[in-house]
Amino acid sequence: MTEAGTQRRSRGGGGAARRAERTAPRIEAARFITRNIPDFDILNEEALQVIEYNAETVLEEIGVSFVDNPAALERWRAAGADVRGERVRLPRGLARTLCATAPASFTQHARNPARNVEIGGRNLVLAPVYGPPFVRDLDGGRRYATIEDFRNFVRLGYMSKWMHHSGGTVCEPTDIAVNKRHLDMMLAHMELSDKPFMGSVTEPSRAQDSVRMAEILFGADFVAQNCVMTSLININSPLTFDATMMGALEVYAAAGQACIVSPFIVGGAMAPVTVAGTLTQVLAEVMAGVAYAQLIRPGAPVIMGAFVTSIDMNSGAPTFGTPEAAQITYGAGQLARRLGLPYRSGGAFCGSKLPDAQAGYETANSLNMALLAGVNFMLHSAGWLEGGLVASFEKFVLDADQLGALHHLAQGVQVDDNGQAMDAIREVGPGGHYLGCAHTHANFKSAFWRSEVLDYKPFETWAEEGARDSAQLAGARVRKMLADYQAPALDPGIREALMTFAAERKAAEPDAFG
Repeated sequence: MTEAGTQRRSRGGGGAARRAERTAPRIEAARFITRNIPDFDILNEEALQVIEYNAETVLEEIGVSFVDNPAALERWRAAGADVRGERVRLPRGLARTLCATAPASFTQHARNPARNVEIGGRNLVLAPVYGPPFVRDLDGGRRYATIEDFRNFVRLGYMSKWMHHSGGTVCEPTDIAVNKRHLDMMLAHMELSDKPFMGSVTEPSRAQDSVRMAEILFGADFVAQNCVMTSLININSPLTFDATMMGALEVYAAAGQACIVSPFIVGGAMAPVTVAGTLTQVLAEVMAGVAYAQLIRPGAPVIMGAFVTSIDMNSGAPTFGTPEAAQITYGAGQLARRLGLPYRSGGAFCGSKLPDAQAGYETANSLNMALLAGVNFMLHSAGWLEGGLVASFEKFVLDADQLGALHHLAQGVQVDDNGQAMDAIREVGPGGHYLGCAHTHANFKSAFWRSEVLDYKPFETWAEEGARDSAQLAGARVRKMLADYQAPALDPGIREALMTFAAERKAAEPDAFG
């Protein structure tokens, strides 16, 4: 072959490589959000002081119940609390003093260090829906979730550019025994994604399994010195801490792993109907829960949670995207910042049965509220449907797409030389247009957030392509993302060790579905 022929082959090979690179699936992951916009403070100083005083009064005079947990009662008694039966009353100031050892921010490590997240400060970490027993998609409709559904949601979360966190129980895989499904869920997060994840909380031994599996994945020494899991500890509002959730908290806090201490509030049912009354109860419950984590291990990372919705007084059903829930979420953010804790709230909340207009309105209200409330960790940021009973594949990708808008809103307004764009204004002058000017050419790729799901085509093109609505567009997106999915590399020895651990734990006890 001549030298010229060799050169042509070389150039052709390079062109083929470049074409392959352009057409190959690209797995992009945006860094967690760091806000360059102010928080929305809805409460003035007087209101904050009143709520904080009343929360201390609740802890001192009414107290909280630690149910079926004698060890917790002994810890509280040793700390100076007034313990009578299962009721724990805290002297004014005790809870706040104990909370002071919890860090204001911390790093949760991922197995891919590029995916590490900083929880607290001005940051916002986005995690998917958590807990639904049902799933829905256009092909199968509403049905009980399976482990394959779970794995597909983990794959979608990994493929979603704007999602920072793999989450936890993205849906409840009902085809696996209750006492064993946590092992399969942990395996899915560890193997199918390299983003951070959450541990199991449904029983203390399952929390211990989660810690052990994390030690296999990261190394025991690393886990002993670093946070690699965040887990959701719900309070049985009003004012009750059950042994299952507190047992899981005890495991994670002792291991130095993060817990979200989160009251579960449906206003009018689990808390007063007023905003100030609900905030008082939320703060009292959070302070008691965070303080207890610090009794287990001072310095254990904890996130102040506030899951809040109102109730439809006609039907008793929870409602979402409402102004009252927004007011509570804004106020709880202020209280969290004054307490010096990271803050969890918000999500893609809606009560709709389908990914329709109601879902869009309520979700948009909830997502933007959370951004402005100063939320640091947003669970349920994608996929939530039907009041949290359903994880929707189509809504997952619609929500995950919209999270990009939050990234861009959080950037604020740039007023550097490029942001001022004076060179563009000078170049175009009166009566011109900006499409061809140098400034537009230099910025067009990054100037505007662009949806990867929504349709902006002319009517004729839209009609020719089947007049698809948002759910149909999202369904096509789901299929494409799953077809393009490529698992991140995982050391074969670690994978084998994880599989062996899970198999041995499953074999150690019979299946239980109750």
